[in-house]
Amino acid sequence: MKLVRILSAIAALFAIAAGLWHLLGATAGLSIGRSDVAGTPVTVFRLASGAPAPVVVIAHGFAGSQQLMQPFAVALAKSGYVAVTFDFLGHGRNPKALRGSITAAEGATSALVEEFGQVAAFARGLAGGDGRIAVLGHSMASDIVIRYAQAQPNVEATVAVSMFSPVVTPTSPRNLAVIVGGFEPEPLKDEGRRVVGMISGDAPEPHVTYGNFADGTARRLSFSSNVEHIGVLYSPESLTEARDWLNAAFGRSGMGDIIARGPWLGLLFFGIALLAWPLSKLLPQVSSIQLGAGLPWRNLLLVAIAPAVLTPIILWKVPTAFLPILLGDYITVHFALYGLLTLVGLRLVAGRSRTDRVAFASSPVSYGNFAIGASLMAVYSILAFGLPIDLFVTAFWPIPERAPLILAVLAGTLPYFLADDWLTRGPGARRGSYAATKLCFLLSLAIAVALNFEKLFFLILIIPIILVFFIIYGLFSGWANRQTRHPLVGGFANALAFAWAIAVTFPMLIR
Repeated sequence: MKLVRILSAIAALFAIAAGLWHLLGATAGLSIGRSDVAGTPVTVFRLASGAPAPVVVIAHGFAGSQQLMQPFAVALAKSGYVAVTFDFLGHGRNPKALRGSITAAEGATSALVEEFGQVAAFARGLAGGDGRIAVLGHSMASDIVIRYAQAQPNVEATVAVSMFSPVVTPTSPRNLAVIVGGFEPEPLKDEGRRVVGMISGDAPEPHVTYGNFADGTARRLSFSSNVEHIGVLYSPESLTEARDWLNAAFGRSGMGDIIARGPWLGLLFFGIALLAWPLSKLLPQVSSIQLGAGLPWRNLLLVAIAPAVLTPIILWKVPTAFLPILLGDYITVHFALYGLLTLVGLRLVAGRSRTDRVAFASSPVSYGNFAIGASLMAVYSILAFGLPIDLFVTAFWPIPERAPLILAVLAGTLPYFLADDWLTRGPGARRGSYAATKLCFLLSLAIAVALNFEKLFFLILIIPIILVFFIIYGLFSGWANRQTRHPLVGGFANALAFAWAIAVTFPMLIR
């Protein structure tokens, strides 16, 4: 096993190096400058040397940041455009919170359109621009860029990715392309069909251009194969469609390299995850015996299913808007109540479990080693993943305004992960129990969305990301548990990692 771990570490380092090499090399030949527009962080991508070209202002979606739109910015800049990305109010590294209702056009939508206009005005004045402009937006921002383009008829073309917008007409905005991921929900695909169908007069065929560019009625719907709501941003098909659409609208023929970032990101994060396995052997042993509930399936499912059903029902009518992070406050409360109910369930069934007779309070535990192990695991979980996420995916490093929110969210994630790790680990713990309890939690969130769809519908887009985190950090906590013999080492580290992710990515909102 020692040889296998050494070989695994070598393979992991090669994977990390290869991923970083290709991802960092994706911007070769580009000039990347950063600026500030009335407090909004802005990044400009352009060829290091090139003729004046149209400017494309690119906007991210809900709970995203400008890093998420970097694949489009790089692809368009390499094709000769001046590409501009930025962080919306309340998102990424923008220190200003968003205000108003996110479902009302006169609320947050109006503020976002105004901010987009400020960035667009800055972009129009950039050296290297030829005076022409196009806009591109993903998900929430698709509606924002469409509204802006309708108010500014000199916007020559619009690209809406994962679009929803109630204001599109057959002639406005000018020259609209809709890009949807093949694995995205049917309502998003139907929205694209509806909008392009205004011109086609019938069910539009994908990858067919209707109308004409001269009078601004050009419309096109495309589906990017085998990608969902986030993967659509990394799909070479999406990037090619956007570039070709803008080339057609502006009469250009730039064909810069389209780099498939997805596989290299996958390789990078695979290497980081794999490296955690041999590194886990460096963690100190915390207990002389393996701790944890180790429940049989019958008792474990009783403890796991009850919180999954009760939590969304209890919180259905309870006000949860107490943190200045949209939906982050609800998830915090959901985690906290779910964890407390799990602890109650553990207490009720503990006497029936032979393997849980060794109580935590009386266990032979080295608390110094516990602190060291939990700290090392938390640092690796946050930094090893967080730094490349912040560089290539989305903002993950907290600005000062967000730092206190990490502790607030930790108050919710800590009860959940401590209770869940104790529940699913221990002598005699059933294989698959950790996965089963995570599935219960995701189903609990789904029930919450069904009970209060208008308030929580954005969780539909976030649940897949939570699933990915569960898988990765579940592996980490399992490896840590085997080495330290204490499930709460991984539980504490996972609670902090989740609190960090929620606090730094969910939009800051003043209601």
